[in-house]
Amino acid sequence: MYKVFVNEKKLLISKHPEELEKKLGYENYTTLEIALDLLENTSLQELNVYGENIDEIWQQFQNLFRIIEAAGGLVNNPEGDVLFIKRLGKWDLPKGKMEKGESREESAVREIEEETGLRDVELVKFINTTYHIYVERNGEKILKCTHWFEMNFNGEDTSTPQIEEGITEVAWKNISQIENEVFPSTFKNIKLIVKEFWELKK
Repeated sequence: MYKVFVNEKKLLISKHPEELEKKLGYENYTTLEIALDLLENTSLQELNVYGENIDEIWQQFQNLFRIIEAAGGLVNNPEGDVLFIKRLGKWDLPKGKMEKGESREESAVREIEEETGLRDVELVKFINTTYHIYVERNGEKILKCTHWFEMNFNGEDTSTPQIEEGITEVAWKNISQIENEVFPSTFKNIKLIVKEFWELKK
């Protein structure tokens, strides 16, 4: 099953029909184009495309876009707080595009250290990948795949925002702050990965 966010609306690609606002049985790639059109141009908030051969559907879906891979992390300190950045008025997790020749793990650590100013972040394990779609200024459609890792930090807190990347704040947030401050002002795929991470920690 794949969850993709299109302008903060949910597209779910699954083997079997799911109870969402609208469902489309997969016939060919036109089904995917119709699904995207509905999410981009109507008030529909969620849509499910389903079909037996989910790998084929996902491959066809990816062919509609230029794919950009990114990596980032949920960094924990010994108190159990998670590190967030603020960019363009929204809370986000530190992440960024992978560079040529980098592994996902290397990219995640580098981006966190660049965006937050922390050093010696310890990578623990892979959590999951989130997907969202956006359109470049030239009209090109991008599918961004962000690979998320659990990380620990137990050193001197040297956190400073990377201003040149538009980051205005770096802050550790506890569970209550995440639910009351971060969640009302973040992206759906960030909420998704944080909640998934909490489930893993239970």
